[in-house]
Amino acid sequence: MNEEREDGVCVIFGAGGYYDEHPEIPDGTFVIAADGGLDHVGELGVEADVVVGDFDSLGRDFDSYAQLHGITRLPSEKDDTDMFAAVKLGWAHGARVFHIYGGLGGRVDHTLANIQTLARIAEHGGVGFLHGDGQIITVIRDGTLAFEAWDAADRPLISVFAYGGTARHVTINGLKYEVSDVTLRDTRPIGTSNEFLPGVHGWIGVGDGALVVVFPADAPKPVWHTERGREGNDALGVIDTHVSRLLSRRALRSSERRTNDC
Repeated sequence: MNEEREDGVCVIFGAGGYYDEHPEIPDGTFVIAADGGLDHVGELGVEADVVVGDFDSLGRDFDSYAQLHGITRLPSEKDDTDMFAAVKLGWAHGARVFHIYGGLGGRVDHTLANIQTLARIAEHGGVGFLHGDGQIITVIRDGTLAFEAWDAADRPLISVFAYGGTARHVTINGLKYEVSDVTLRDTRPIGTSNEFLPGVHGWIGVGDGALVVVFPADAPKPVWHTERGREGNDALGVIDTHVSRLLSRRALRSSERRTNDC
């Protein structure tokens, strides 16, 4: 994507489907393989700077990668997903723009988790893009997403949804359906199936809140901007390898019951 600010870029390879899309990896990009994404990195001939995950999605045995450097192996039971752990590593490295391949397709719960990860990135002043199946998903918060004019002869679809409750001061220009300074809510999917128009510059903005935007992969690469401040490398925190207290207490109660039954 073309970013208005000069931010570090991180490309993450996950375990999901790639749908024959060839990832773009500009010079200077920080590359991370997350769990089964390590198999895809090998197939694409890409060298990962960091490898992270519990490696339960690998197509080959983990021991075959034992010679690699920069591996962070995580427990299978933990609060952070492998993808979110990868994002935390990229953020700590200085990246604020994330392109995630293999984050769509397959399990719906993983897709939802990855969209939540995009929202977390946007909350702290960055932006992430999920690539897959001929489409791209992003989340913008207190900012804009602008598309250059292009042919768009078949009027490809673009959808815009409120995320996390209410999105205020939403404006959409240059698409088939336009709005100006409106409020959208995440309980009403009114922004589904808008359309690009041939030769028209498209622009989406939100003044207060977050929007999920879904657009075709062959659309012009959008220019992203946010009014949120630039947060430091420790903003996302360290990788959480523990299980939340609620789950821990439940596990403890189960253990206590088993002990009492003996």
